[in-house]
Amino acid sequence: MDTQDHHHAREEIAGLLLAAGGGRRLGGRPKALLEHRGRPLVEHAVGVLRAAGCGRIHVVLGARADDVRGRADLTGCVLVDNPDWADGMGSSLRAGLGSLTGTGARAALVSLVDQPGIGPEAVARVLGAYVDDTSLVSAAYDGVRGHPVLFGATHWPGIAAAATGDRGARAYLKKHAARIRLVECADVAEPYDIDTEADLSHLE
Repeated sequence: MDTQDHHHAREEIAGLLLAAGGGRRLGGRPKALLEHRGRPLVEHAVGVLRAAGCGRIHVVLGARADDVRGRADLTGCVLVDNPDWADGMGSSLRAGLGSLTGTGARAALVSLVDQPGIGPEAVARVLGAYVDDTSLVSAAYDGVRGHPVLFGATHWPGIAAAATGDRGARAYLKKHAARIRLVECADVAEPYDIDTEADLSHLE
């Protein structure tokens, strides 16, 4: 694939950042607003997607969405409000995929706001495995499937239908496991989540 084709492929892929969670185990502090390197975590996560080559980025907001808008620089992103964010990640994934319908995007690269150990290198690897709108690609860490995950547009209706509660796309991916292309990323990223007070030690 020459550089021009490669750039074109990147244009077809939208970054979809799920940043709606309320941080229940963090005393109700929204994860999007946790500080990392002096800026809100959501801003850091957008920067990672941008550095990896995502031209179009949709960010799903939920908990304290107005505060997130006020404090984080999300210039150039499409901000998607998920009023049902408290129902779990599934509703945010549905809202995000819904916001991409009709945009011309042929794939969505889904990342989570609370995984700052996953940087541009891992995201770029997953992007690089995109072929067309039937692609299903997932980062893997020592062979175990993780994030980010890339969903070709043909999969969006099935994923949205199966996304309930906190499961997100897990049920769909399990069903289609044989079709997922795993891209090993353990050498360039760490897939920890910021879920509890102890996990805050990962933030700088």
